[in-house]
Amino acid sequence: MVKEPARASSRDGAGMIDGPAVRPGPGPDPQPARSRIRTRTSGAWPFRAFGRSFMSRLLSSGSADDDSSGPRVAESRRALDFGLAPALINGQAMTRRSGSERGSRGGTGRPRGASIVVASDWAPIRAFEPVMSADPPAVYGDLLPVLRRADMRIVNCECALTRARRPVWKSGAVFKGRPSHASALSAVPFEVATLANNHVFDYGLTGFRETLDVLRRHGVRTVGAGMTLAEALAPLRLTVGDERITIVNFGEGEDLTASTGGPGVCGWEIDQLARTIRAAKRRGDFVVVVGHAGLEYIPFPPPYVVEAFRALSEAGADCVVGHHPHVPQGLEVRRGRLIAYGLGNFAFFQPPELLYRRTGFCLSLEARAGGLASYALHPYRITDQGLRRLGAGEERRFREALGRVSSPLRTAKGIAEAWQSYLAFYGPEGLKAEVLGILGMMDTEPRKGAAMFRNRITTLQHRELWRDALTRFMSERPAPVRPD
Repeated sequence: MVKEPARASSRDGAGMIDGPAVRPGPGPDPQPARSRIRTRTSGAWPFRAFGRSFMSRLLSSGSADDDSSGPRVAESRRALDFGLAPALINGQAMTRRSGSERGSRGGTGRPRGASIVVASDWAPIRAFEPVMSADPPAVYGDLLPVLRRADMRIVNCECALTRARRPVWKSGAVFKGRPSHASALSAVPFEVATLANNHVFDYGLTGFRETLDVLRRHGVRTVGAGMTLAEALAPLRLTVGDERITIVNFGEGEDLTASTGGPGVCGWEIDQLARTIRAAKRRGDFVVVVGHAGLEYIPFPPPYVVEAFRALSEAGADCVVGHHPHVPQGLEVRRGRLIAYGLGNFAFFQPPELLYRRTGFCLSLEARAGGLASYALHPYRITDQGLRRLGAGEERRFREALGRVSSPLRTAKGIAEAWQSYLAFYGPEGLKAEVLGILGMMDTEPRKGAAMFRNRITTLQHRELWRDALTRFMSERPAPVRPD
């Protein structure tokens, strides 16, 4: 059972929000230039092996009923779930102490604790719109029992739930569902929806207000955005079983209506977020941090994301979870605290027939006496009918792939090399194509082009990419010019 105390005061600290308001207007985002670039390789981390095709190559030969590798899957699952895989956790084993060692809030004996499932992006769009409309729980397929076994469930609401018809001018696509689609959340039920993402304001303030009201009426609490600055900054505090839970949600603030007074989202103020976490840990809370950040469609977190997520973990967060890249990224355990940089998509359908974008995982966390006792991964395939848990052979290949893309996290050199491999793949051609595409859009659809350009220079993920790419280009030896 989930109980909600009074919301924490904004004085506890969380992210700040700023930036100009977005303007109403339609228009889809053209395909990003970098997704059209041919695959290249460079250095110790060839992007072809570890980049866009990694899930396709390592999962394509599996089938749902392939159970020939059951023992190997079980061994791999134990290694990952209990923090014993060196490739994932820098050789550190997770500390698992009993209730008597850590203290019990309920008198003598071991506290019962609480189980929490954290899932990533959810939206009733594209192929999932009719599925969620006709039979809301059906979209979760055979993952539904896993979700329902938990004491509490958290998901990222990656859209507005509104009848509003006028979208904002923004860089990317706009997403919305009807208010009735919220029944696909309450049917599980998801008790908490994180909102610090780049789509919750896609239909402006009207759509956002209605989204808050719809979620509230369906019994879904929200965190990470609000009509006032205080609401956006406040962490969500709940009691689940014997555990006091604090949930902190933040994002990069991409394309969101934001001002010093609100409305807006909890933004990228890592020091302030760390103060929020330390205050929660002093109260003995179990702290889950959910961040919407990073570069889309690559399996490595950029260095600035690694630095930020690790800082929040060092502040005491028991689990830091990321989404927004739409593909699985690596994970690690540091001092008994889990960091999962990207869960991939959840109930969020994307058309390309690419398995790395049609594969994701959710996390089960076992909280006990204010700390992380254990965790488990639940990988699945995203089909046009909904989610399907991986078969034994598929799961083995998935876990092997996840271990490989986690391995750069073991060293600072690995993190840098992984990022440099993407910069090499992106290349001068990628940057030129992206800039020319935006300039072309400014000719044909000026407000859309302006939104795209503003997004590239104000949003951390794009600014970091362009800065580091330009720095790399400046340091490279130019190719010799051949005479005609």
